[in-house]
Amino acid sequence: MKNKLGLALLLIALFGIKSVCGQGTKEDYARANNLRQLLKGKAQGLTANSLWLDSAAQVFYSVTVDSGKRFMVADYKTHTKKTAFDHQHVAEQLSKLTGVTTNAADLPLAQLDYAMERKRLSFAAYEKGWDLDLGTGRLEENKEITARLKRGRGYWGNRFSDAQDRKTFSPDSQWVAYIKNYNVFIQRPEDGAKEIQLSFDGSPGEYYDARMAWSPDSKKLVGAKVRKHEDHTLYLIESSPKDQLQPKLQTRDYLKPGDALPQRIPTLFLIDEQKAVAMPANFIGNQYDLSFPVWHKDSRSFTVEYNQRGHQRYQVLEMDGQTGTTRVLVDELSKTFIDYSGKKYRYDVADGKEIIWASERDGWNHLYLYDGLSGKVKNQITKGEWVVRKVVQVDEKKRQIIFAASGREKGYDPYLIQYYRINFDGTGLKALTTENANHDATFSPDHSVFVDQYSRVDLPPVTVVRDALSGKILMDLEKANIDPLVSTGWKMPEVFQAKGRDGQTDIWGIIVRPTNFDPKKQYPVIEYIYAGPHSSFVPKSFQTMVPYGAHELAELGFIVVQMDGMGTSNRSKAFHDVCWKNLKDAGFPDRIAWMRAAAKKYPYMDLSRVGIYGTSAGGQSSAGALLFHPDFYKVGVSSCGCHDNRMDKMWWNEQWMGYPIGPHYAESSNVENAYRLQGKLMLIVGELDDNVDPSSTLQVVDALIKANKDFDFLMVPGMGHSSGGDFGEHKRRDYFVKHLLGVEPPAW
Repeated sequence: MKNKLGLALLLIALFGIKSVCGQGTKEDYARANNLRQLLKGKAQGLTANSLWLDSAAQVFYSVTVDSGKRFMVADYKTHTKKTAFDHQHVAEQLSKLTGVTTNAADLPLAQLDYAMERKRLSFAAYEKGWDLDLGTGRLEENKEITARLKRGRGYWGNRFSDAQDRKTFSPDSQWVAYIKNYNVFIQRPEDGAKEIQLSFDGSPGEYYDARMAWSPDSKKLVGAKVRKHEDHTLYLIESSPKDQLQPKLQTRDYLKPGDALPQRIPTLFLIDEQKAVAMPANFIGNQYDLSFPVWHKDSRSFTVEYNQRGHQRYQVLEMDGQTGTTRVLVDELSKTFIDYSGKKYRYDVADGKEIIWASERDGWNHLYLYDGLSGKVKNQITKGEWVVRKVVQVDEKKRQIIFAASGREKGYDPYLIQYYRINFDGTGLKALTTENANHDATFSPDHSVFVDQYSRVDLPPVTVVRDALSGKILMDLEKANIDPLVSTGWKMPEVFQAKGRDGQTDIWGIIVRPTNFDPKKQYPVIEYIYAGPHSSFVPKSFQTMVPYGAHELAELGFIVVQMDGMGTSNRSKAFHDVCWKNLKDAGFPDRIAWMRAAAKKYPYMDLSRVGIYGTSAGGQSSAGALLFHPDFYKVGVSSCGCHDNRMDKMWWNEQWMGYPIGPHYAESSNVENAYRLQGKLMLIVGELDDNVDPSSTLQVVDALIKANKDFDFLMVPGMGHSSGGDFGEHKRRDYFVKHLLGVEPPAW
């Protein structure tokens, strides 16, 4: 009895009596586990899968209704709507063809597309592809989609292929090019015996690539001589395979920062002269990547895009099709990094006479118009303290651009996407959307109209059809009704902004509260973190439950928060540059300032008990929180973290941490800094993670053991890159309940 009384007094002293009443209980767990099912279907009028059925009149979409989901067709010219097909008939056909009972009220259609010429709706369901004739209602298997689903969607990228059995026919079909004995050969298809050898310097160490590009006039050919690199093999042990008792060894090709890369030299072959001209090495030295050559339609020249290793120089190079003379058309330079994987955009106007190019050279991501013949900038198309997010359409005849951007409208969350139209010369900027919301547009094939679904995490969606010239609403399609959702006790996340580390820059995030929220209680705060510099991550559009388990976690008795700190993308270049050679920063000074501002407004947020969790880059950051900011973060759960950027994939890490590898890599390493650990840390990793080498986590484990630190560790057999699956999710919840609430989790 004395022991129990002492424990109760201890818990009260540590956490306050309000915090131990009704938080982390079995009932809370049951509510968290059932929350997703409880909320399913409660929000009505949510639209998705917008597809245009003709050039600009009828639109197909799905909408949630009280009975499940309906697929609709709307005609904005006649202001009419109807169901797209007989849902019961489609369900019966799917059931018959697959043997799986299908609910007509909730058809499992995914990856929808529409072929206008065939009037067929294609989709995936039950791991097969299907075609639905919207006229007759007949359903049949699309074997091409089925095959694609079975083999998975490979990404070919824009690099030269190493496949040496490829044959490339000229546009006029008079020649075929191929590789033989590491060199380039051509021959006429009707004269298979007579070969013409175009290159003579190929060898096993420096061979010609089989992927080549003919000029449109069939008189010139571009190939590339490749200096091969050493592969880096990632080894994975599958401990518990399903088809045998003994473990399996798996391998992956997996380049890491600092590894050697292949070097490619584009070579022009003049067919009539049987002459070869190599691009000068001084233009393409120290490549990270070199794009596949693209010929101009008049065959005057071809271009390649050169990404210098270190990502501080990115160029568009042009090689003359007659002389082989090479020159720089676009020369993009940065003292930090060029976000080639997230912001690069190029469009050649009038066969390259002009070039539309995206750049952050003035501190914000904007569009520029180049003279494609001289390589000089003619004018800056967009400008201001806001960012272009995506180019939707370039209309060469009207010399106009439709694009998405964020941050331009004053007083709005700077991440909210709006759509605009502008002239090539930078005049005539017209906002096509204006509501204070995040807009998601689906344009008609002729770009004369578009479906616009707009919402915020705290504003239910509205879906309309708009004119793409004026932005005028032509037809209201759907308006969401969330009353049934609210009746369950569900609460929309709160959008919250506060100043960052500099006291000037706004940091934006969300606050998620439990359905049984009581402002008289004290709530520990848990941050979900993903601070990858390749984007921004706080949800901006309405959703019943924000990702990564925030709502379920809140149900256990927490306030869950998420924000985008400095070092992430979609703001200014200076905002983004904070991450450069310094991924351990992860925006923590901004995050901490944001949470302190929130707690000042909401005293029930107890910042003496702050937890953090994340996966991948978020796994690195969530562990780093306890290493570099232990005075603020007390409990962390880190899943599949890239804990040392020298251990992770090259393309992602070198882009932000730079090249060559230097001491700054070690400074950001959770392995090197493991001795700093304070607080409670759980590490989770899948043994078959081929995104982030599992050894990255195991090296942290090793360093913590050597530093005599107490921690928890979970390796999930057979699992790849993830947060740990259902088992890992349950362990994560238990970990926060035990160490932040001071409550022993209920038995599973």
